[in-house]
Amino acid sequence: MKRLLFSFVISCFMCLCIAAQELTVGSYNIRYMNNADSANGNGWHQRCQSLCDQICWERPDLFGTQEALHTQIKDLEAHLPEYRWIGVGRDDGKKKGEYAAIFYHPARVKLIEEGHFWLNEIPDRPALGWDAACIRICTWGHFRDRKSRKDFFFFNLHMDHVGAVARSESARLVMQRIIEMTGGGKKMAVLTGDFNVSQTDSLYNLFVSSGVLKDCYTAASHRFAENGTYNAFHGHAFTNERIDHIFVSPATLVENYAILTDSRWQAGEDGKKTRRTLSDHYPVFARIRF
Repeated sequence: MKRLLFSFVISCFMCLCIAAQELTVGSYNIRYMNNADSANGNGWHQRCQSLCDQICWERPDLFGTQEALHTQIKDLEAHLPEYRWIGVGRDDGKKKGEYAAIFYHPARVKLIEEGHFWLNEIPDRPALGWDAACIRICTWGHFRDRKSRKDFFFFNLHMDHVGAVARSESARLVMQRIIEMTGGGKKMAVLTGDFNVSQTDSLYNLFVSSGVLKDCYTAASHRFAENGTYNAFHGHAFTNERIDHIFVSPATLVENYAILTDSRWQAGEDGKKTRRTLSDHYPVFARIRF
């Protein structure tokens, strides 16, 4: 009897240790703030609170954002006081243009080092790359999990929506940086972002066949993903295409993966409330263990 009780206690202790080392990571294209969206009822200030409430409920340890302008970054900072963030505006390396910011919970992970590089032929300066329609940037952070004491790198980006060559070359550049910064894979890596390509694209295969990264969607022990990730503010539309991804090092265990299709309710001029999405993308979250 004592032996059974001892085994039960040890099993519970091991389960608690495993749970303690689990990290929740995510990717969220929050849609840039613009007047056209506001006129259509999907403006940033109409959905900011709901979007932040969703993040507070999920409580990710780290998550990458795409498309956020500086004003939106400051709004997220105000509504998510437990988090810190890293990143710069892509157009000038300061505050101009969209950010590919990384938000992190400092009580759970320690920021050791941070940086960024542009997705172009000269990555240390802002410029259009290859056939891209926009200047693109990748933000990275070197973190330490305060519970497991393991170091890892977190990368976040938004690939170009027009230039196929730009996406391909950007992918190769990012892969090269991940290999270099992790010491050839000695340290773990997480890559999040809006890649503007689905799981059926050859560029997606470049990532998952590299031996450097794997997709959390396919690797997850349990998956909750009833839709794709882009909704264009049409909450009732279905797609099976995932253009927002979370990639991790091959040795990473992926416990759960989810694409969250939460919505909000907004009153119109007639007083009737309509159901609306929180962004034109659904957020993606994964629970992982290194």
